[in-house]
Amino acid sequence: MENNEYYPMFVDLDGTYTKTDLLFESFFAALKQNPLIIFYCIPWLLKGKSHLKYQLSLRADLDMSRLPLNQQLASYMADEKKRGRKIYLATASNEKYAKAVVNQHAIFDDCIYSNENTNLKGRAKLEKIERISKKFIYAGNDSIDFEIFSHAEQSVLVNPTYQAMKKAQNFNIDKVFDTEKPNWRIWLKQIRAHQWLKNLLVFVPLIVSGGLWNVTTVIYALCAFIAFSFLASATYILNDLLDIESDRAHSKKKYRPLAAGSITIKDGVVMGFILLSIALGISLFIGANFTLVLLSYLLLTVLYSFKVKQYVAMDVVTLALLYTIRILAGAAAIGVVASFWLLAFSIFIFLSLALVKRCSEIQTMETDGKTRAKGRDYTVEDYAVLNSFGASSALLSVLMFCFYINNNVLTNQYQQPDILWLIVPALCYWLMRMWIKTHRGEMHHDPIIFSLRDRGSLITISFCGLVAIMAQIS
Repeated sequence: MENNEYYPMFVDLDGTYTKTDLLFESFFAALKQNPLIIFYCIPWLLKGKSHLKYQLSLRADLDMSRLPLNQQLASYMADEKKRGRKIYLATASNEKYAKAVVNQHAIFDDCIYSNENTNLKGRAKLEKIERISKKFIYAGNDSIDFEIFSHAEQSVLVNPTYQAMKKAQNFNIDKVFDTEKPNWRIWLKQIRAHQWLKNLLVFVPLIVSGGLWNVTTVIYALCAFIAFSFLASATYILNDLLDIESDRAHSKKKYRPLAAGSITIKDGVVMGFILLSIALGISLFIGANFTLVLLSYLLLTVLYSFKVKQYVAMDVVTLALLYTIRILAGAAAIGVVASFWLLAFSIFIFLSLALVKRCSEIQTMETDGKTRAKGRDYTVEDYAVLNSFGASSALLSVLMFCFYINNNVLTNQYQQPDILWLIVPALCYWLMRMWIKTHRGEMHHDPIIFSLRDRGSLITISFCGLVAIMAQIS
């Protein structure tokens, strides 16, 4: 009887050896380079899925060295390799990517793959495998892989899809690896639920206009907050899909669920569409003006994700505008006009915080021994310039807030506007604290997360909010 140690092992790539799908990755990589590519995909797909994969591979160069692997399978493969078993990559991905994976991962002896005319999946893959060896071990993750499992000496189910798990109940699977699915904590991390705090800015017009005591306006403001939160989460997903490769090269961002493969690209896209649909539905309920502001935010965010973030300075200015739009949205939701000085204050303070973020990232780059950010037009030499602009913007924001207080003293918008002067020293302290922490290298790459964890920031921000409410009370 032939020893099964001599049977070769064939391992699927997408969803099996790696937690990602190279078809989706190549699509988003090509889309980032040219957004119009989405219109080309339809005629390519009409010529067959293999042709679509081939065309995308021509337009997208992917870094195979940083692919998120299914570690349980990788360990099993390493043990089998030590026993002398030959291991083949058997993938429906295009030839370009298959060969690149084999070159990067020495565990593979060779590979079989799709080309421009053949999509190596199901029966086509089985026939190609049996030309190499009639007896084999196969590792896969999808329901279509059961067509190959039925002919394999041993079957290894890895990171199974829902359909594959159902089929496995009536099939004798020899080994099962990586069955854990993303829980609610991972999804909250992906949609950046903690970033919803930024959307509290929609309540600013409610507070400063005195509408805090009106139930109807409070309900509209709450709806605006939910709409912006869901829309922001949808855009975070889009941004992560476009930035998968650059995130994997980052010391901290590589742990984001999409980059790490904790959430599949397909599931991420579905969730993004659901969140976007809910946000647009709520905006239509609130009214046309709010919907217009929301769509403006969406347009600016998409432009930022595709192009703007690649250009030095333009990215931080855009981030400042995105924050300020939240205040305009809050005003549109409750039907008031935002103060000129309030908007000026908003632009400068958020420009300063955006520069905090960039300076922190540059310091991380320097610590990691890098000189340039991947996907960003920044180098470590830019730190001094960005630092000076950030500190200047912080001071200008304090000045704009002083003008805002003085304007309200004259117009009697607040019941006790003089109380607002208490915010000025608190604001100065907080901004100085943020920049000192940044300069010391103690700042998180996201200043919002830092503020949530920093006791001094939490106390200062809470104090400013309390003063603003007290100024409304007669």
